[in-house]
Amino acid sequence: MSESGIMKGFLVNNKKALIILLILITAGISTTFTILEVFRSKNRLILATTTSTNDSGLLDYILAEFDKSNGVIVDVLSVGTGQALEIGQRGDADVLLVHSREREEEFIDNSYGIHRACVMYNDFIIVGPSSDPAEIMGLDNISTIMNRIKAGGESGNTTFYSRGDGSGTHSKELSLWRLIGLTPNPSSGWHVETGDGMGNTLMITNQDSSNRGYTLVDRGTWLFTKDSLNFLDLLVEEVDEILLNPYGAIPINPEVHSHVNYDLALKFVGFLVSKKGQELIGNYTVNNEKLFNPSFGFCNTTHSCDTTVEEINFWTQYNGGYLGRSSISNSFLGINY
Repeated sequence: MSESGIMKGFLVNNKKALIILLILITAGISTTFTILEVFRSKNRLILATTTSTNDSGLLDYILAEFDKSNGVIVDVLSVGTGQALEIGQRGDADVLLVHSREREEEFIDNSYGIHRACVMYNDFIIVGPSSDPAEIMGLDNISTIMNRIKAGGESGNTTFYSRGDGSGTHSKELSLWRLIGLTPNPSSGWHVETGDGMGNTLMITNQDSSNRGYTLVDRGTWLFTKDSLNFLDLLVEEVDEILLNPYGAIPINPEVHSHVNYDLALKFVGFLVSKKGQELIGNYTVNNEKLFNPSFGFCNTTHSCDTTVEEINFWTQYNGGYLGRSSISNSFLGINY
């Protein structure tokens, strides 16, 4: 059989390959793996997650160990949180790792996902030029900070670069503008939507021709990329709990989408909340700086990230290291600690 004939037969018999390719094309995601690579093993998981987990380098770090420990290959769809939730709603992924708690809870309430787990958090920071034309460095009130950026924009001294992509970071930014009663208008000229991921938005801000660009970024992506951003400095951090940035892992509900790989989704989230998974998250550093903090079981100590009783009851049985308990084996998940 010719090579084209083999490929044609492969596609006919593997609808999931077509689904993955259509998602990647629609999302504008560049990828190096081919259709045959997607199906080199049946022991595969489709993870839809945020660009921040990918751009920070954390995902590669965790997935390498997950694959090594459990023999599972994870195909990653790196998009904004809004798009990841849409992918999950359609059943085009097996599990999500996202950071927009309000929308995550809506996703759960609509039965698209089940057994959400708090797995980690970091925080949002505001970066901008060292000249700081908005004069926000050193301020400790987030409303004052946002008003200064707005005033600078209206006077032609600042430009705020927004992701504008429906991501968790974009949602957080909009909530900060709401604090001062503002709905950003792209036609204003000073509020610019990039429609891109966090890494590219940082590069665009860094390349502002007038050196007056500001943006909101998660700490993990900033620490991972800051060495290549010559014209940006960290100006605002740790001024308000509203800047905390919790991440949740959500298996897709198999009763809504029976084709999803629910067993592997459980195995993956079980790994994230396990003692080993939480240690991996906490130990991941760039230039000796921690990018994320593990949070399973005590996420209620962070803003807007209450740990539910259901979450604790469900995932504790899969987490040998939870709150110091002795290791609990589970043959169904087969998690290696």
